[in-house]
Amino acid sequence: MPTDTKNLAVQAEGLQKRYGKTLALKGIDLQVETGKVCALLGPNGAGKTTAVRILTTLLQPDAGKATVAGYDVVRDADKLRSKIGLTGQYAAVDELLTGRANLEMVGRLYHLPARVARRRADELLEAFALTDAADRIPKTYSGGMRRRLDLAASLVVAPPVLFLDEPTTGLDPRSRTAMWEVITALVSAGTTLVLTTQYLEEADRLADSIVVIDQGEVIATGTADELKSMVGGERVDVVVRDSAQLVLAKDAMARVGLGEPQVEAEAARIAVAVADGSESLVGIVRELDSQGVRIRDIALRRPTLDEVFLQLTGHAAGEDAEEPAGQKVAS
Repeated sequence: MPTDTKNLAVQAEGLQKRYGKTLALKGIDLQVETGKVCALLGPNGAGKTTAVRILTTLLQPDAGKATVAGYDVVRDADKLRSKIGLTGQYAAVDELLTGRANLEMVGRLYHLPARVARRRADELLEAFALTDAADRIPKTYSGGMRRRLDLAASLVVAPPVLFLDEPTTGLDPRSRTAMWEVITALVSAGTTLVLTTQYLEEADRLADSIVVIDQGEVIATGTADELKSMVGGERVDVVVRDSAQLVLAKDAMARVGLGEPQVEAEAARIAVAVADGSESLVGIVRELDSQGVRIRDIALRRPTLDEVFLQLTGHAAGEDAEEPAGQKVAS
């Protein structure tokens, strides 16, 4: 994590938040450099959204402190709100207004002159490929179009710091890729971005740094490559021709690799961590051959963020964190 506090757009120390008897945040620390993308990665219920709500002045922490764009999130909340943008998990647009009117309304709420608000709305409609739909109401939009309109609304005043809370949730792959391109362009223009996500591919592609949150705690921080290095070495992937040989292949690979091999029965695939790359690859081929296991495919690769998250938390990123009965913890 960065240490030059002068270049930090977001800094949080010891943030805690309690909902009844449930401690949703257990002392989270966070640092985000100006002009960079930080991904808060974790499952539903981990505490990501609660952290974002505190950093965007929608909630007050029960303990700890935070500054965004140089403003204290509690003491300077009114001043801070003009310096940040927020897009939530669900598109927050007015269904009775057209796309253009939605953006103009946001501009007027920020006290922009009517002429400036109209010009800014037109600029954003063009930037987000919504010009052809500008005079339609949002209920006629696709899910991807609604998300783009919501993101455009958060940029009407061009905030230096933008918070995106799971911006691609519910989007089809094509719309998700388009949203990633929009986000990349924003960061290239100098926007600092805090992104919450449970999509490991999204964090891997977009983030300069990743903060892994599970059950209200930060359990790991670093770049994607640094996190992958935490689980050690490389992986050998093997796809066998006959799924009846999976157990035999798993035992053979366990003798050469490190730890317990991971089996995907439906794909007839086995993966195992190895210490010495190509030498282990050769050793696994020999061991499988000696056991008569027929191989369809074999590859040597780096670990994925999915494997990192599974090893760090004991569960997949898409799984909900445990919640006490009767309690709902914000994600």
